[in-house]
Order: sequence, then structure tokens, then C-alpha cells
Amino acid sequence: MYFEDLLGGNAVYLALAAFFLLAVFLGVRIVPQSEKHVVERFGRLHAVLGPGINFIVPFLDRVAHRISVLERQLPTNRQDAITADNVLVQVDTSVFYRITEPEKTVYRIRDVDAAIATTVAGIVRAEIGRMELDTVQSNRASLIATIRDNLANVVDDWGIEVTRAEILDVNLDEATRTAMLQQLNAERARRAQVTEAEGRKRAVELQADGELYAAEQEAKARRVLADAEAYATGVIADAISKNGLEAAQYQVALKQVEALAKVGAGDGKQTVLLPAAALDAFSDAFGLLKGRS
Repeated sequence: MYFEDLLGGNAVYLALAAFFLLAVFLGVRIVPQSEKHVVERFGRLHAVLGPGINFIVPFLDRVAHRISVLERQLPTNRQDAITADNVLVQVDTSVFYRITEPEKTVYRIRDVDAAIATTVAGIVRAEIGRMELDTVQSNRASLIATIRDNLANVVDDWGIEVTRAEILDVNLDEATRTAMLQQLNAERARRAQVTEAEGRKRAVELQADGELYAAEQEAKARRVLADAEAYATGVIADAISKNGLEAAQYQVALKQVEALAKVGAGDGKQTVLLPAAALDAFSDAFGLLKGRS
């Protein structure tokens, strides 16, 4: 009886306390670092709550959407495209993105992944249609940058940031792959022939340079010998002018002796016949030398 009287007298206060606690519970919102919450008031966008403690008006505001701001990856998508030289290719693409403005994402697009995948397919077909197959294979980095930039311009209205766009593979049909392999083999054979021809040409050039260098060195040697001979002739001429005929006779006799020494040089197995005048050359040279001394 006492408890009922106590409860009846404080029922209003208890109700107010419970209402206050409920209001506090509904009015305080703690948002994780990886999320943003979209708040509606009477069905209309009112605010976007960031990470941390936030306050809303109880019973008037409600958290309508909880959006993750973590980076996401679309499933690998394959689409067909035709190049400028009419080659059918299958391109595997992958896109990474994150939501930066949830209020745009939740009210402007229903299925984000499907919308991005469709946009990527259209951009890939349009860009590859302007390029030849060789350009697609060699300028993949430029193609990826173009796809990323065009996609970023489109999804900006949806509050989405494209962080990465990748072309994982460019597949060809079997006939095209066989034709490209034949072309590649032919190109390799051509390069090998060109390299071999250039090697032969270089060898001929080096041989010619070697022969030219040898001729130049031989010419230099002959010039040095000629200079030495001219110098010796000058010395002899000067000796003749100073000492008269005896210097000339001595030089001739000396040459005869040197010639006989060359004829007699050998391994001792040959027989050398000397004319009688050869002995006179020795005596003449000795006499002239004795006379000069």
C-alpha cells in the first residue's frame, strides 16, 4: 500500500525522467571513423554526421542512412570493344572508389556499383574505338589515365571519388592471336637479318680502317727511312766535300763489306763463293780506314 502511494505520487516525475533518458538516448549519436550518417527531418535531408559524438533533435530527426567511407573495389568486369583497325578485344577492368559526399550518393543514385560498372564499360569502348590494337597494347598506362579521368568527371555528381582504375588484361580471339604471333616472328627474323647485315658492314668498316691504319704507319715508316737516308746522304756528301775522294771510296768499300757479311750469314750449311775482287774490298776498306786514322 505504501509502495503504491509512493509510486502514484512520483509517477509524473518518473515518467519525465524516463522521457529525458529516452531523449538523451535518441539525441546523442556516436559515429565511427569509417562511416558518415545521413540525418533526415520529416523525410528531408537535414544534416550529415561525421565521426565522433553528434547531437540531433529527438523524435524530429532520424538517421536514415549509414554510409561507409572506406575504399571499395568493384568486381572485375569484362567488356568487348572494337579497335580502330577492327579487331575485337575483351578488356578486363577493375575500379577502386570511395564515397566522399553521402548526401549525393543516397539521393542521386540507387545502385552505385552497377552505375560505375556501366560507365566504365562505355568509356572503355569509346576510348579503344579511337585506338589501333598496337596502340592499345603499348600505351596501356595512357589508356588507364584517360579512363580514370573520364570516370572521375562522371561520378563526381554522385559524391564519389575514383582512387584507382586498372586494365588487368586485354584478350584477343585465337585467329587474331595467331596472326599477331606470325607477325611477331617475322619481325624478329627481320631484326635478326638487319643485325647480321649491320655486323658484316661493321666488320668491313673495321677491316678497312685497319688496312688504312697499316698503310698510314707504313707510309710514316718509309718517310722516316727516307729522312734517315737523306740525312746519311747529306753526311756523306759533307764528308766528300771536306775529305775528298777518299771518303767516297771508303764508303763504297764499307758497303761492299756489309754486303759480303750478309751473304755469309746463315746456319753454316751453305757454300759461299767469293770473287777475287771481294778480298780486295776488305783490303781497300782497311787501307782507307788506316789512312784516315
